[in-house]
Amino acid sequence: MIRSMTGFASSSGTLEGWSWSWELRAVNGKGLDLRLRVPDWVDGLEVALRKQISAQVARGNITCNLRISSAESDGSLQVNAAHVDTLLTALHEIEARAMDAGVSLAPSRASDILTMRGVLEQAEQAQDIDALRDALLSEMPALLSDFNAMRAQEGAALATVMQEQLFKVETLAAQAASLAEARREDTATNLRRNLARVLDNSEGADADRVAQELALIAVKADVTEEIDRLAAHVAAARALIGQGGPVGRKLDFLMQEFNREANTLCSKAQSTELTTVGLALKAVIDQMREQVQNVE
Repeated sequence: MIRSMTGFASSSGTLEGWSWSWELRAVNGKGLDLRLRVPDWVDGLEVALRKQISAQVARGNITCNLRISSAESDGSLQVNAAHVDTLLTALHEIEARAMDAGVSLAPSRASDILTMRGVLEQAEQAQDIDALRDALLSEMPALLSDFNAMRAQEGAALATVMQEQLFKVETLAAQAASLAEARREDTATNLRRNLARVLDNSEGADADRVAQELALIAVKADVTEEIDRLAAHVAAARALIGQGGPVGRKLDFLMQEFNREANTLCSKAQSTELTTVGLALKAVIDQMREQVQNVE
């Protein structure tokens, strides 16, 4: 199945005080352009993400956004042991100096020390960056699966539209073949008339050159080759769509070949009816090429 180059997927998760949200989106592009907006303090995350995404996506401008936040503390407190040691040392020195000066101080109480600034502080949550990175990377396969599922769904719609357009090309090519066959006798009559006129006025002319010019006139009026190539291109396009995978570049090249045959058919038409069919072909091919621009 072919896939569209446009797509979107999102997800979110949590782990031990962390929460995050993913956004993965893509638009059309000539090649693969990955733009990752992820925190650089999670070591190795961007490199690993590039590897995972590039293994699943062949073409398109891909943007991957990751927002990470730390969950709020649960309000628990812990003693700042280093700060308490500093305070106790200071209290011991103050009491010793007071004793030397004959000043009597009231005994210090633990409740008094607890009220001092910096003794109690919010408990810090353990933050394991390696575990966070592993959790984030473990979510990427599911995110890519959702992303590709959306692109496959759009690709199926594109395939349906292109199959209908190929049928129109096939129908118009058949009309062109019928018109070319219908005018074959008129073309032959005109060629004989022109040949007689040339022969009547060819005294002193190079016979080989006259034959070459007449042959060129005949070739310019024959659209059989263009119609046959259009049929071959239709078959090739159907095979690529049926093959699936990243075939957008090949289909784009094939659209150029379709357009070339339609242009040549118009230039050789020499009749209003055949020119009308050629222009209709060009219109359908142009519409089909617009759809192909979305194929991965």
